[in-house]
Amino acid sequence: KEKGHKQAYEMSIEDIKNKVRERLEEPITEIHMVGGIHPDLPYSYYLDALKGIKEVRPDVHIQAFTCVEIQHLADLAGQSVGETLEELKEAGLGSIPGGGAEVFSPRIREITCERKLDGEGWLRVTRIAHKHGLHTNATLLYGHIETIEERLEHLDALRKTQDETQGFLAYIPLAFHPKNTEMSEHSRTTGIDDLKNIAVARLMLDNFPHIKAYWVMIGPKLAQVALSFGADDMDGTVKEEIITHMAGGESEQALGHKTLIRYIQEAGREPVERDTLYKVLEVF
Repeated sequence: KEKGHKQAYEMSIEDIKNKVRERLEEPITEIHMVGGIHPDLPYSYYLDALKGIKEVRPDVHIQAFTCVEIQHLADLAGQSVGETLEELKEAGLGSIPGGGAEVFSPRIREITCERKLDGEGWLRVTRIAHKHGLHTNATLLYGHIETIEERLEHLDALRKTQDETQGFLAYIPLAFHPKNTEMSEHSRTTGIDDLKNIAVARLMLDNFPHIKAYWVMIGPKLAQVALSFGADDMDGTVKEEIITHMAGGESEQALGHKTLIRYIQEAGREPVERDTLYKVLEVF
């Protein structure tokens, strides 16, 4: 959100540490942290945020900062993306989320996010991250004004990048939630569209090890069905999610451990708890 927007907020380093302290008794393996391109915060803030989380919870894996943010941080620091990534890793960064990809099409980005890092820039930062030993995820925000051809071009670019680097962990299709956006006149995606996106992605992205059915975006019941349409990951229990719900998302903000296990078992699949890098922690 722009500075001054009623939904805009900013967390101090102490706020971030307190947010982590609130859940110290819970068996959390990952903290996922992203933000916008803040107009005022210095580069040191982001390093201190990572260090602060590690200070409170040393063993947790931090997946943070989209490729758009990484480029912004490099610009703030006046150095290369590679140098910036090394400093972020030293401060505690473990992997990079897939946000900010939106749709790579220049036509779409000119209309929806003209000031954001372009698609080629996103892919370039991704390649550098992979070169520096950081795994990343990839996303596609679909269901607004993009064409089917633009969706396929996006997937093709991801596939070619993965052929080159082998650094992507998972592909996560993100259904657009129009309610509280400037495109609120658009209808939400249908279940058929959501399932087709997952199925086509599984066929096209044969070099991606995992395809997520992100229940926060499409709801837990459709995510359960998606396990039969190419997805192999419903994502985690997710203790608190903000971005989708600020946009008008109506799914639950958290799912319990037992509920997720039941959904997966009733879909005829074997529930497996994994960490961020897909190491198996427990089979149920």
